[in-house]
Amino acid sequence: MLVDLSQAVGSYFSDVFLVKLSWVVLLGYCGQALFTMRFVVQWIASERAGRSVVPVAFWFFSIGGGLMLLGYALYRRDPVFIVGQAFGVFVYLRNLQFILRDRGAGAAPAM
Repeated sequence: MLVDLSQAVGSYFSDVFLVKLSWVVLLGYCGQALFTMRFVVQWIASERAGRSVVPVAFWFFSIGGGLMLLGYALYRRDPVFIVGQAFGVFVYLRNLQFILRDRGAGAAPAM
């Protein structure tokens, strides 16, 4: 029984990670890697500052990963994934727009 379960699990993971490997799956992996890096960047910045910090790189990784995952979701025709990633990318872009606007306003000479 345990051997059968082990073989079934092995067969499942072989099918999911090897048999179904394609350029689209690789795109999804790259998107997920970028998306994960945003948390690594945020964690490192927070550790260095000794407080919670969200660096600008967090938003760039969010946008890059979100767009790649959106492309993957569109290819897979997954409506839940498409809506979630499209909304997320919109939020990431908007946050980056706020940051860049505020930086530009801070650098402008006072009149």
